[in-house]
Amino acid sequence: MDAFFAQFVQLVVNGISVGSIIALSAVGLTLTYGILRLSNFAHGDFMTLGAYFTLLFNAIGINIWISMFLSAIVTVGVTLLSEKLLWSPMRKKRATPTTLIIISIGLALFIRNGIILIWGGGNQRYNLPVLRALSIFGINIPFNKILVILLAIAAIAGLHYLLQNTKIGKAMRAVADDLDLARTTGINVDRVVIWTWVIAGSLTALGGSMLGLVEAVRPNMGWFLILPLFASVILGGIGNPYGAIAGGLIIGIAQEVGGGLTDLLSPFASNPIAGFIIATRLFTAQYKLGFALLIMVIVLLVRPQGLFKGTT
Repeated sequence: MDAFFAQFVQLVVNGISVGSIIALSAVGLTLTYGILRLSNFAHGDFMTLGAYFTLLFNAIGINIWISMFLSAIVTVGVTLLSEKLLWSPMRKKRATPTTLIIISIGLALFIRNGIILIWGGGNQRYNLPVLRALSIFGINIPFNKILVILLAIAAIAGLHYLLQNTKIGKAMRAVADDLDLARTTGINVDRVVIWTWVIAGSLTALGGSMLGLVEAVRPNMGWFLILPLFASVILGGIGNPYGAIAGGLIIGIAQEVGGGLTDLLSPFASNPIAGFIIATRLFTAQYKLGFALLIMVIVLLVRPQGLFKGTT
């Protein structure tokens, strides 16, 4: 039982770590939808771009934390460039949601292939010393995963303060609730749009950089997370940043625990239910994303609007 408990806690910690990364990036995705009504399928590739910019700065000898900060600045610049060249002209032309989705997929492919052209298609890692795992109550937890969780907590706290206690945060919430009403009350919508991309780009770059701390940096790392990102946004309530955070954590924990369920139950193979799960091998790492999406479907069957009220 001690081994079972230790393995279960390990999976939960892994889930919180992955969920923290998903949550941060999902906040950026839900903000762009809530305020700009844009379902951005290039969001995962902006995560990847953030990780590669961190890799670039770190490779020339800059401290990893400064590299992550610089990466966020450059990634925000790229998102603002995409706003100037793509999204703003499309809004003026009143492009349909389908058109915007197709454009975002094209942008995702452009970014991914640009990364492959510049950095190559192989796995790369930050230039970091190997740190010993921390032993907490007899459970070994990689130090980088603890860092990821702490970084996510700090970023979420900063986001909460910005949304609740600053003028731009209140303006963003007003625009998300009712764009026309916000405009008539004198809110500078264009300024809100810029700040939306600044916040979304920063959180997305941070999420990608954090993902690079716990796994290899590769061109498709963000693309593989696009389904969990959208699942988190939908589960939490589309357009609600706090819902995206909750949804990200739920998806992260569900997929890690679900993906390790077969190994977790191996000591109980004599139990009929556990034996069936082990024999079918459906709850292994190959199916962990499917398990997380199944959790989302089950929750939405009970609560179609998501866990929190979203943007209609």
